[in-house]
Amino acid sequence: MQVIEKLCKYVYAKDSTDRLRTRAILSHIYHHAVQDNWFQARDLILMSHLQETIQHSDPATQILYNRTMAHLGLCTFRHANIKDAHNCLVDLMMTGKVKELLAQGLLPQRQHERSKEQEKIEKQRQMPFHMHINLELLGCVYLVSAMLIEIPYMAAHEFDARRRMISKTFYRQLRSSERQSLVGPSESMREHVVAASKAMRIGNWLACKNFIINEKINAKVWDLFYQADKVRKMLTRLIQKEALRTYLFTYSHVYDSISMPTLAQMFELEKAVVHSIISKMIINEELMASLMIQHKQL
Repeated sequence: MQVIEKLCKYVYAKDSTDRLRTRAILSHIYHHAVQDNWFQARDLILMSHLQETIQHSDPATQILYNRTMAHLGLCTFRHANIKDAHNCLVDLMMTGKVKELLAQGLLPQRQHERSKEQEKIEKQRQMPFHMHINLELLGCVYLVSAMLIEIPYMAAHEFDARRRMISKTFYRQLRSSERQSLVGPSESMREHVVAASKAMRIGNWLACKNFIINEKINAKVWDLFYQADKVRKMLTRLIQKEALRTYLFTYSHVYDSISMPTLAQMFELEKAVVHSIISKMIINEELMASLMIQHKQL
């Protein structure tokens, strides 16, 4: 860690070309993200303002930027900052060309668009296999982040004609699944996330969790994480909280009143956590309700 810090500071002080400084900042952020130092990585990316200027850089620097953002997204997800993780990954995942953007292979369908000379140059830029970022892991983290943001939002704005899409990729997956007349058991990672989203929409947090965290997905995705059990525990907690919010958005008009101990039991959360979630929803004017505190008689 100290060696990287020392080398980067040397480049920051001595470089006059700006290209080396940009690459040093990206390498510094990349290193922090891989080492799970989210706060340092976040502060560096915010201070550098690289998002505004990176499109003017050379292809090799743009690839380094894409790979840095991918690792930053994974690091942010491990720290349970779902909105930030989604924001880090959204530009990458929306293109449908993740493999090319991370320099982990060339898309065969774009073969006719490249000349032989161009193809040769692009192949020279490719990352060695041992440096590849797992694309299934990246896709799963992005879709799960989108689910945790999009599903409560959709429930809250069900009848709003001006509702905006937060994640087009996730929305497309959900819509294509709804158009199918016959839906079989989930097989791919994407199908598991869609099934989990449908369970969350009706407030069934346990079914949602079982679609996301199971032996099949564990082997493909969650076991690849640093401190995998901690990540699974964090994800279960987030699913419980967002399922509660979705349930309240969807069914609040059905109830005259509902007790917090009942909600705490339904979603297996502490009463204080349920109280906190509902209070925030009322303060943000997301939920038209009031809390009644019962005082115990002496």
